[in-house]
Amino acid sequence: MSELSRVGLGTNNFGRRLDLDRSRAVIDAALAAGVTHIDTAFTYGGGDSERFIGVSLAGRRERAVVATKFGWGEERGGAPERVRSSLDTSLERLAMDSVDILYYHRPDGVTPIPETVGAMKELVDAGKVRWLGVSNFSAEQLREAVATAPIAVLQNQYSLLERGAEVDLLPLCVELGVGFVPYFPLASGLLTGKYRRWEPAPAGSRLDGQSIDDESFDRIEALEAFAAERGRTLHDLAISALASQPGVVSVIAGATTPDQVRENAAAADWVLTPDELASLP
Repeated sequence: MSELSRVGLGTNNFGRRLDLDRSRAVIDAALAAGVTHIDTAFTYGGGDSERFIGVSLAGRRERAVVATKFGWGEERGGAPERVRSSLDTSLERLAMDSVDILYYHRPDGVTPIPETVGAMKELVDAGKVRWLGVSNFSAEQLREAVATAPIAVLQNQYSLLERGAEVDLLPLCVELGVGFVPYFPLASGLLTGKYRRWEPAPAGSRLDGQSIDDESFDRIEALEAFAAERGRTLHDLAISALASQPGVVSVIAGATTPDQVRENAAAADWVLTPDELASLP
């Protein structure tokens, strides 16, 4: 998946916290900063995320690698007929003939994975999708999917505070030749550096009004010190450490302003050495 930019733009705020004009400003900044991987989903913003992306990329579709997802929050969302109908709706919203990546957003727990992935493969054969992806999958589920059709990418939660993926999923992705795409790399903002021990969360932030345990702060402060010793910020480390892991092909980071996009893109300039990765707190 060399066509994916090292940092991708998550757009779950489009149509929710951001209107069309602000969404377009974020996409403009992303493309200018070299962030060409744009990630959305059928459910984001009630469909407005896809619509806003379509409007924003009109006349320059070729500059972006667009990924969308289906199957979240629906009963039997992985049923073959849902796969086809969801993509048709997404393509209409995006005003596109095809998407670059189609993800199964989350297993519905009912439909056999080979049935869902088989239907997805038919959409590749029909020219509506370039690559297939799965999301929120276990190692066992990923093996099932790969046994059914070529899977290019797995998108799962992964951050320096949630490192379970390093145990089995990342090694499996390397073994199977599947690119790993982390989401929530900033751990809902905990790894941005704006939260401090014994201080209230910034007003309007995701964690405003919530308490953060001391153990989390211990880890955050250790990571911040690790970054500072190398002349970098905690935010830089949160993104670049994931992007430097073998098997990771792009890190999805959300943004609500052009400045945030630029900051995310700049963070990925740091490539950690194997020794640095091994010594992370």
